[in-house]
Amino acid sequence: MKIIILVPIYNDWKSASKLIEEINSKVSGLNCLLSIIFVNDASTEQQSIYLPNVENLQSIKIINMKENKGHARCIATGLKYIFENEQFDYVIPMDGDGEDRPEEIKNFVEHAKYTPDKTIVGERVKRSENLFFRFCYSIHKILTFVFTGQSIKFGNYTCLPKLTVEKMINDKATWSSFSGALTKVEKDRSSTPSIRGTRYFDPSKMSYKNLIIHSLSIIAVFKLNVLLRSILFLAVYIFLIHQNITVIMLIPIILVILLLVSIFSILNRENLNELNNSLTNIINIDNLKG
Repeated sequence: MKIIILVPIYNDWKSASKLIEEINSKVSGLNCLLSIIFVNDASTEQQSIYLPNVENLQSIKIINMKENKGHARCIATGLKYIFENEQFDYVIPMDGDGEDRPEEIKNFVEHAKYTPDKTIVGERVKRSENLFFRFCYSIHKILTFVFTGQSIKFGNYTCLPKLTVEKMINDKATWSSFSGALTKVEKDRSSTPSIRGTRYFDPSKMSYKNLIIHSLSIIAVFKLNVLLRSILFLAVYIFLIHQNITVIMLIPIILVILLLVSIFSILNRENLNELNNSLTNIINIDNLKG
């Protein structure tokens, strides 16, 4: 079994070095071939990775991007590069700052042995952020479910078989929302418990603004569901609250709903073009090992 761990990174080279060390330590004894590919999101700080003795890793590469694209798009670019250029059975996307715990890689590998060729998601059972952020995150999950009908309890930390990777790089939503796209293209998923760890260094970079963008990006994947559910909510509202409402009063609400769906559609068309051309944003690839 050949597994590639995919890690987007922006400037946090100290954490990258720590992550390599932790992965090498935690995967000791696993009967599989493990490699790491970092996607350097046009970092402004000079690349500096300390490479200890990593006998449990077959290779370590860094894909260097010429433009900053953001977390989700780095993962999309990495998936496309891996599918077109590497030999692999599974890809495990994960954060590089310690919040996705390296010790859980073993869980994915063991799970994959019993459910071969099946997508495995790390379902969050515990988070490490402050109480208010966890409250906001709960609101995000509720709103996502209300408008899309999808209960998404996982992030990037997953184990993707080759067939799923192919589906992901052929779906435009992958460019903007990893978890939304995976929910859309892979209905039959397995799960393993995952605890949100603490960062190796410095405070978390996840802001409330980024949480809102994250939520909207997921909702945009299911624009048809949003349209149908919005119409349903509107019909219930009219029936229960304003049974004497006129058609003219409905026009602004309907136009707003159609405008939102149109924007989502335009963004998705652009996403497909960006995803198809994503590899042109790669400057070069550094081989640190292998």
